[in-house]
Amino acid sequence: MKKKSGRREFIQTTLMAGAGLGLINSFTTVYGNSRVESGKRVGLIGLDTSHVTAVTNSLNNPKPGADWDGYRVVAAYPTAGSADMKESIGRLAGFTEKVKGQGVEIVGSIDELLKKVDVVLLESVDGRRHLAEALPVLKAGKRMFIDKPFASSLAEAMVIFDAAKKYNVPVFSASSLRYITGAKEVKEGKIGKILGADTYGDCYIEPHHPDLMYYGIHGVEILYALMGTGCKSLVRTHLDKTDMVVGTWQDDRIGSFRGTRSGTREMGATVFGEKGIELLTKSEGYSPLWVKIIEFFNTGIVPVSPEETLEEFAFMEAADESKLKGGVPVELETIIKRAEKKAKKIAY
Repeated sequence: MKKKSGRREFIQTTLMAGAGLGLINSFTTVYGNSRVESGKRVGLIGLDTSHVTAVTNSLNNPKPGADWDGYRVVAAYPTAGSADMKESIGRLAGFTEKVKGQGVEIVGSIDELLKKVDVVLLESVDGRRHLAEALPVLKAGKRMFIDKPFASSLAEAMVIFDAAKKYNVPVFSASSLRYITGAKEVKEGKIGKILGADTYGDCYIEPHHPDLMYYGIHGVEILYALMGTGCKSLVRTHLDKTDMVVGTWQDDRIGSFRGTRSGTREMGATVFGEKGIELLTKSEGYSPLWVKIIEFFNTGIVPVSPEETLEEFAFMEAADESKLKGGVPVELETIIKRAEKKAKKIAY
């Protein structure tokens, strides 16, 4: 693995991936009599999450006014699932049948999938699988969206982005909650400069991932969508039913995430601005994310920078470090330097 020039290196987000788009056949049958142009054939990797049925239904059966520019899911590789995760192995067969029932061809390997598709949605619910599953896609030169969790550690996330740069293929990840209703207007100055934000949401802990990485990522994504990068340290209070993570940004702003494991599963934010306070409590579901993914497939320009995604991972790992040390403040720089050493040892 090549040495990185520094943790704040901004991996270029305008890389254009042409490999895999100049295919011989102009069309391929998707379902029924429908056909999809070469270049707009979507493949799924991992069928152990409800996200695969949601995206397949949205793209293959578009509502009026939402034609997704002709992109359709044409093939999917279920993967073997993760036997030690009930969230994976217990749902794999059911979602595979549902996707197959929507006219999608089920294939037996990633290599077979890559011969049939132009772009990829990596959907495996287990972040531990993502590095190994992402590498052949990147080597094949196909643009890829990786669903949450992007990886199961900051070091693995670094390696994925490093490989994306090496193979000149853009890749990104985002939660649909990043596009919560009202966030765009607030970012554009509705309440003036954002002075701070408190986000909240479900923080179910999956034991094979860092505590915030599996589900708390949604609330962390809202926080970063509003605050941007620049968190220097954080402190975490952990209780059985609640987590409270408070971060201090380099410009002396404070942003926090309250993770809940009881009561309501609602997600949202209170945003503090120079001219007012805004409550963000409504979500438009997956549609805003699908729009961003399609734009990314068309342009190769990622809507969320690698720099921001990596800092989110540093934030979540720092939260675990604070918990292990009894709630003391933890510097993100310390977490990042440790992860860089681990990343250098991961061959690909």
